[in-house]
Amino acid sequence: MNGSLLRTRLGQYGAAWFLAFLGVLVAGLAGSLVLHMDLIRLADLILPVVLGLLGLLLVVFLAATVFAREGLTTKLALIILGLILALPLLWAPVLAVVVDAAMTRVSIEYSSAYAGFRIIVGRLLFPATQAVFAGALVSAAWGWFQAVATVIGFVAAISQLWPMMRRMMGAQPARG
Repeated sequence: MNGSLLRTRLGQYGAAWFLAFLGVLVAGLAGSLVLHMDLIRLADLILPVVLGLLGLLLVVFLAATVFAREGLTTKLALIILGLILALPLLWAPVLAVVVDAAMTRVSIEYSSAYAGFRIIVGRLLFPATQAVFAGALVSAAWGWFQAVATVIGFVAAISQLWPMMRRMMGAQPARG
């Protein structure tokens, strides 16, 4: 198994998560606070585009993995990792809109893009929740998903940014 390639792909995942989160966060705040646009309308414009781009990125990643000149175990590990991390990656721009809404004191539940994302994830989580808990615990599963996806994305982003920040700090001339 190619551990170096796995680390590279995890780094790319962290960068994609961070850029999706930060880009939507800044766009939402700038549009809402600077341009005085309605955050709900802005979220309904931004989220489908960013989610579509991230979906396309995932498809490209999976295709590149399938056609890569790597062993079967490396390919399988990358595909499984990509599928497991897909939802946390897609959560990044949605989390940014949730943070924007909290900062601007707007109820994000009125966004059709946010509601659509939540419905789709709920439909994905409901069978798994029902199989594990034998009950309709979708709201608990949604809360769990939000927490896990946020932690995974944050850790991936920090693990990508930390070495770069250390290099930048080490590259500065000593004061004296």
